[in-house]
Amino acid sequence: MAAHIALLRSSYKRLIHHSYISSSCSSSFSQRFIRQISMDTQGAAAELRSSGLLQTQGLIGGKWTDAYDKKTIEVCDPATGDVIVNVPCMGRRETNDAISSAYDAFKAWSKLTANERSRCLRKWYDLLIAHKEQLGRLITLEQGKPLKEAVGEVSYGASFIEFYAEEAKRIYGDIIPPTLADRRLFVLKQPVGVVGAITPWNFPLAMITRKVGPALACGCTVVIKPSELTPLTALAAAELSVQAGIPPGAVNVVMGNASEIGDALLESPLVRKITFTGSTAVGKKLMAGAARTVKKVSLELGGNAPCIVFDDADLDVAVKGSIAAKFRNSGQTCVCANRILVQEGIYEKFAHSFTSAVQNLQVGNGFKEGVSQGPLINEAAVQKVEKFIQDAVTKGANIKLGGKRHSLGMTFYEPTVISDVKSEMLVSREEVFGPVAPILRFKTEEEAIQMANDTNAGLAAYVFTTNVQRSWRVSEALEYGLVGVNEGLISTEVAPFGGVKQSGLGREGSKYGMDEYLEVKYVCLGDMNRA
Repeated sequence: MAAHIALLRSSYKRLIHHSYISSSCSSSFSQRFIRQISMDTQGAAAELRSSGLLQTQGLIGGKWTDAYDKKTIEVCDPATGDVIVNVPCMGRRETNDAISSAYDAFKAWSKLTANERSRCLRKWYDLLIAHKEQLGRLITLEQGKPLKEAVGEVSYGASFIEFYAEEAKRIYGDIIPPTLADRRLFVLKQPVGVVGAITPWNFPLAMITRKVGPALACGCTVVIKPSELTPLTALAAAELSVQAGIPPGAVNVVMGNASEIGDALLESPLVRKITFTGSTAVGKKLMAGAARTVKKVSLELGGNAPCIVFDDADLDVAVKGSIAAKFRNSGQTCVCANRILVQEGIYEKFAHSFTSAVQNLQVGNGFKEGVSQGPLINEAAVQKVEKFIQDAVTKGANIKLGGKRHSLGMTFYEPTVISDVKSEMLVSREEVFGPVAPILRFKTEEEAIQMANDTNAGLAAYVFTTNVQRSWRVSEALEYGLVGVNEGLISTEVAPFGGVKQSGLGREGSKYGMDEYLEVKYVCLGDMNRA
């Protein structure tokens, strides 16, 4: 498998260099750029290796482990295509052993007091913050996002561990007034058991901590399956969990053959909960598979976020907020503004100001100062963006900015703005997951709400208006789990995160995130002295 991936990677590099860099001048520039960032890749990897955070094995029962058949997969820097390291290509057998380790560890971990679990989580949080810079570099190295953004993700991801270290001590039961005088009725909340956590590549730390934090706080143990594109951050976080004193088997990490790992998690009766962030298509398969053993399921799936700008919006606030909502992580987030709906009275002015602001976004290697747009994760992501833009242009849209691969080559893509977009275009119907901002026109508030809700997705939405009454009306009418009003960055550990319709089930973050990992048990205590 490793040889096959290497061949594909080599072919991919040739394709980028020979097919998409047209002039000899730009070709020379691109080659110098690739050589320079290849050196950056090697330097960053060496630094991380010396810090002890660059782990290259899976974690099963507290032991760092290779794949049993010794197969490996390459982890590559998306900015260069360079191989960072090889990691084990694990499958069903390794996953079953990880499940058994988690099951055995659950017996002791769940019996600890809430205060003891809280102390372990707090130590883990402290270690994540102490290694914030190194973890940020690791995220940039394997995922590509700008370093400042990556370090921000570490702080954001660590905040969930801190929050749930505190919430571990606030799992309260209940006492119910009895219907008979000689009885006492109690409600207990107990950990669900072993959790299978399947996480994506776009937030390789935060999507893990947002799941593992509450699971451990409740007394559950976990088997983490990170994306094979970005497993190194997960392994580094797991190493720090070991250093924090979280016992062997409570946290396990397996990566490699996604279908085998997923099937093992779904089929095992020892796994009582599946939590997943990723595409709607995969989420549906996991939901169907979990039904065979009737597992609890939390799903945070794809979005198609509308960003609605009304005539009465503060233009500067709307432009700044829309850019934040659209271009974070080069448009590769599930809550990115996928459609910008602008009322006709402000449409031209907004489109001009927005395009001018996007033009100033700097594209490049995430380790370079001032860069705000890194590469897309792989070639397939670029081809998807190209497909959506081609469809839009064919159907009458106009490219105001960008619309093509960046001269840097590889998977860098120019930040793009498209105007005169219609609802029937792919870029309006499906999640683009790239740096493409389609701008649509609407006339009335009612039309904006209808356009925004005309989708199977329902994760995040954004509204820009200075009218308080309108902000309430529209927020309540939007069929979305998250709504930001005059703000483009709304995720926080203290608020519930999750979608409606086909964007998922359950909530992550906040006190509500604890409920996903707890079972409610009713106890009826009769009068033991009764004859």
